[in-house]
Amino acid sequence: MKLAEALAERADATRRVEQLRTRAVSSARYQEGETPPEDSARLLAEANDVLDTLESLIRRINRTNATVLIGEDGTITDALARRDVLRLRHSVITAAADAAVGRDQRGIARQLRSELIMLSALPVAELRAQADVLARELRELDMRIQRANWEADLLD
Repeated sequence: MKLAEALAERADATRRVEQLRTRAVSSARYQEGETPPEDSARLLAEANDVLDTLESLIRRINRTNATVLIGEDGTITDALARRDVLRLRHSVITAAADAAVGRDQRGIARQLRSELIMLSALPVAELRAQADVLARELRELDMRIQRANWEADLLD
């Protein structure tokens, strides 16, 4: 099995656990004289089985991520850490640029000459250029990670 397939299975298992949890919770109590919509105990047992499978998948995925190398990026784990930081860095830069141009002011504009004038404390054009570079780096890194996910076999 390829790593990408395991990642898809992990996502499916995570969704399945959440669905089972929701159904078990909604069936956990019922009014006297009625029957519950579903057997909560059976749903919990099914969730437990899915969770056991999920744990095994997560262990194998993590083992694979820590072993497979992606060129200069190091292991997949290293690349994932870099991608997370690039996303945060991009978010910080774009939020600062948006604030500097007044995007967070919700359309409040100066109407009278006597009102205060708002000035930008940051170089917006430079921030936008930095954000563009970060976005490009993020896309390229994400492509390398995706390629590795489809090329790497899942470890036992």
